[in-house]
Amino acid sequence: MTTTTSLPTRTLGASGPRVSALGLGCMGMSALYGEADRAESIATIHAALDAGVTLLDTGDFYGMGHNELLINEALRTAPAALREQALTSVKFGALRAVEGDFLGYDGRPAAVKNFAAYSLQRLGTDHIDIYRIARVDPDVPIEETVGAIAELVEAGHVRHIGLSEVGADTLRRAAAVAPIADLQIEYSLISRGIEEKILPAARELGIGVTAYGVLSRGLISGHFGRDRELAPGDFRGMSPRFQGENLERNLDLVDRLRAVAEAKGVTVAQTAIAWVLAQAPRHGVDIVPLIGARRRDRLAEALGALDVTLDAADLAAIEAAVPADAAAGARYPEAQMAHLDSER
Repeated sequence: MTTTTSLPTRTLGASGPRVSALGLGCMGMSALYGEADRAESIATIHAALDAGVTLLDTGDFYGMGHNELLINEALRTAPAALREQALTSVKFGALRAVEGDFLGYDGRPAAVKNFAAYSLQRLGTDHIDIYRIARVDPDVPIEETVGAIAELVEAGHVRHIGLSEVGADTLRRAAAVAPIADLQIEYSLISRGIEEKILPAARELGIGVTAYGVLSRGLISGHFGRDRELAPGDFRGMSPRFQGENLERNLDLVDRLRAVAEAKGVTVAQTAIAWVLAQAPRHGVDIVPLIGARRRDRLAEALGALDVTLDAADLAAIEAAVPADAAAGARYPEAQMAHLDSER
């Protein structure tokens, strides 16, 4: 079976590829949200490809290689026409312990090429479409890391260069070395810090944005209950926004968003995703939300956001329900926030 539908597409910046207007973030199929169903994960990737999704996002450290192997299996077992339309976006550089702890980041040129060699093998491909370091290595100038990816591009192992969670100054330094297709960064109704400096820099430099966390790890999906117990290994158990009074305040915001969504006849998740989609013309930047669906029903709901049109009155109602900076708690624990160049 090959795709019978086509999704709207967007180009990732001035130098990047043309991709579906929504991408599939595959992290949760391997790590950080508790146990996942392998068969359902592969079925979800197949369903996404069949629906016209072309961008699959992963990281070599998601399950210490597990996620790349999962994508390999999904692509090998997909019809050839769907397999050929898939583009892979890979993050690298995070160092992990056997127990799963994060040990830092490595952006040295030799390490960049080493990480790429292993990813190509696990993915079963001869090239990676977009390659980016997950977090800036504080001990290695971004120019050196990007320069190494540029050498991989020249050699044909990588097609495009991306960045992840960098601030405006780092974005400019990187773009001075080589063309940058996109910046992957958290952006949602309750994570809007990039609007002040980072989105204007991306517009200035002709760099697209792939937005992760558009549902804030399920917090603003409309499916996260106040009495929900998180599974062992679910990193949301350590996330400030999911703790105590913070969670209560944030779910109060979701209740307000739900009222807006129900008045429009759509779901909370669709409203939140549609809001992110609507920011592209508002900020003059190509923005592609990454949907972290682990199941086909959640994928179908997310794809429905592409049919939601938000006019000025809708946007005003949404932003009145969930004002900028209304979220309670930081988006990561303090130790992880320290690794975010975008927050400096």
